[in-house]
Amino acid sequence: MAKDFVTRSENYSEWYNELVVRADLAENSAVRGCMVIKPYGYAIWEKMQAALDKMFKETGHQNAYFPLFIPKSYFEKEAEHVEGFAKECAVVTHHRLRAKSDGTGLEPDPDAKLEEELIVRPTSETIIWDTYRGWIKSYRDLPILVNQWANVVRWEMRTRMFLRTAEFLWQEGHTAHETAQDAIEETNKMLNVYAYFAENFMAVPVIKGYKSPNERFAGALDTLCIEAMMQDGKALQAGTSHFLGQNFAKAFDVKFLSKENKLEYVWATSWGVSTRLMGALIMCHSDDNGLVLPPMLAPIQVVIIPISKGEEQQAMVDQEANRIMEELKAKGISVKYDNRDSYKPGWKFNEYEFKGVPVRVTLGARDLEQGLVEVARRDNLTKESLPVEGISDKIEKLLEDIQSNMFSKALAFRESNTRNVDTWEDFKVEIEKGGFLSCHWDGTPETEEQIKQETKATIRCIPIDAKEEEGKCIYTGKPSNKRVIFARAY
Repeated sequence: MAKDFVTRSENYSEWYNELVVRADLAENSAVRGCMVIKPYGYAIWEKMQAALDKMFKETGHQNAYFPLFIPKSYFEKEAEHVEGFAKECAVVTHHRLRAKSDGTGLEPDPDAKLEEELIVRPTSETIIWDTYRGWIKSYRDLPILVNQWANVVRWEMRTRMFLRTAEFLWQEGHTAHETAQDAIEETNKMLNVYAYFAENFMAVPVIKGYKSPNERFAGALDTLCIEAMMQDGKALQAGTSHFLGQNFAKAFDVKFLSKENKLEYVWATSWGVSTRLMGALIMCHSDDNGLVLPPMLAPIQVVIIPISKGEEQQAMVDQEANRIMEELKAKGISVKYDNRDSYKPGWKFNEYEFKGVPVRVTLGARDLEQGLVEVARRDNLTKESLPVEGISDKIEKLLEDIQSNMFSKALAFRESNTRNVDTWEDFKVEIEKGGFLSCHWDGTPETEEQIKQETKATIRCIPIDAKEEEGKCIYTGKPSNKRVIFARAY
């Protein structure tokens, strides 16, 4: 364990914050509530972007870009939307500054006051649907399948790096369809893309489900989500996909001429994930020794560290390291050879362990003389000596095993911390232990709000695969036909 590094059991929140900084992922910036994503952290985000972007394009989507600034009147056109985001909006009122008369600094120039205030993008539905009005005239123009990689601003009062910051990075898909069924199919399709990415790249098991009306996206008819469990038992919403119905089409008068030669409103979806996925990755897998990264998203999948004395031994180790690196690169595996002589091997071991590099290969001159290398895996902190012959094939299989093992471990943790609860008294006890509570609910926003006020727990989702089951609401005792997932959440 790194010196002075707080453990999860001592203070989970402090452990997370310190890990983000000490693993060189990000740091707080001079701008309140914002962060600087450092190169190592951004490299992980880039791998996330690349994988998701490939899947978006494989499902027929194209990337575009829309303005950062949105006229305030656009937000006012969709009542639920403006109500949902009003408290988080940053507003631009002037386009120029001037020197203060007393020479003490700058102030907005009264002559540069904007005719209409601009909102700094918290989400792009309004500006995009105003744009789509000019793109869509006929059913032949549909569907529009567009995604945007961008930054957004939501003025959060309490921030935490990656999980909740005033500015963050994300992607937002915005699609337009001829029929409600087409839009619903798109909403489900993109949720499945997110779930596949979370489980197969992040090694994070997720529950797919519907949000309750209280938790729905502002302006959506339905919100689907993937929910993940962190190691402290709290839930984290890892992605959402929204069926917007015709709300935005009506607000921005986006109509098309149908095959029956009738003017109809377009059907819409939007969907997105953000750098919050970085927080999920960290909190789901990392331990008291630092970051633990799944091989699919690790910027460095394998690090090779030499141990030698004298030029002759160093030359032999260098030669073998270069051979192994070439073989690994040929397999598409990212590898780093750290032969810096300014740091001792022990320091390097600790550094790469803390940064979560999945596999460490130690090339010791004495071991190589016996045809052996030492291979250590980060996920379970085990190591073994293996024949150097065929080592690249063994490492390739080892990376696959680490990826699979990390998912299995996270899934076992979630399953062991998911419990059926049937009474209010039990709920109040069990929610203090953390985890997911599967409970009956009477379906009313009032009951959900009361439970939230009394316990700080919310309905994370109504699972898509929830079985029909007669029961009674844990709070009101009214009839219920399926269980929902309650948890405290980030």
